[in-house]
Amino acid sequence: MRDLSPKPANTAGPAPEFPWPEAKTCALFPAFDVDAESVWLGADPQNARRLITRSYGGYEARVGIPKILEVLRRHEVKATFFVTGWAIDAHPRTCEAILKDGHEIAHHGYLHLRPDTADEATLVDEMDRAIETMQRVLGITPAGYRAPWGETSDEQMELLKSRGIRYSSSFRDDIRPYRHELASGKGPVEIPVNYSFDDWSYGLTHRTSPRAMFGREEVLAIWKDEFDQTREWGGVTTMVMHPQVTGRPMRIRILDQFLDHVRGYDDVWIGRGVDFTDHFEACEAAAS
Repeated sequence: MRDLSPKPANTAGPAPEFPWPEAKTCALFPAFDVDAESVWLGADPQNARRLITRSYGGYEARVGIPKILEVLRRHEVKATFFVTGWAIDAHPRTCEAILKDGHEIAHHGYLHLRPDTADEATLVDEMDRAIETMQRVLGITPAGYRAPWGETSDEQMELLKSRGIRYSSSFRDDIRPYRHELASGKGPVEIPVNYSFDDWSYGLTHRTSPRAMFGREEVLAIWKDEFDQTREWGGVTTMVMHPQVTGRPMRIRILDQFLDHVRGYDDVWIGRGVDFTDHFEACEAAAS
């Protein structure tokens, strides 16, 4: 039976007002969800027979990620790529190129299955299989995690803690990092997401889930306005970009022009998820 009692979904206290590094007044967390074909397979196993549907995800390794890496190099930005274990197994050279440029690769499940609908065995398999893949193929152990399909559960949060995952970037309930409070005690640091920066909502349509697509002017205006107000509030703007969307020709211009806009300010700290976590933990230790 589900617990519908009146209590907050998140029991963590208010986000601490830790200063940003380098005397900056706000922050940008550029982050990409590398689902590749796994997002389509995880949504419907029958898509294994639908080569054109899967080709949406295949675009990431063939074109999207290389073009995004070019843009990030031009702006001297280091980002985090939340990559499914399946995508690492399928596209190892693409993932190696991400690491070579100094970006972070973090955990995004193995087959992009929803944690809130999975049984315990599936949760553990999705977690451990992806970690094993990262260690075996890339020689890394992930510090961070982003929930596939933008959803999680109490069981999944405890699993993150038990596997040594230091941070999550999935929740939508703040503009500054904070630490989760779990039933077992202190949990991972959260770098909260701004859903306005989820490019999937603006730029991908499919025959089984048709939706209106938004042009460059509309999306860029939303991104600029959200960033500018978050900057005034001293928060972090956390992005949720997908190379099979933002890596498309017109849409990569939105990212390019948005980074131009951000670089127009001199008070913005830009970091990877692990950098945010290192800073948060250092401030936390200093305050204790």
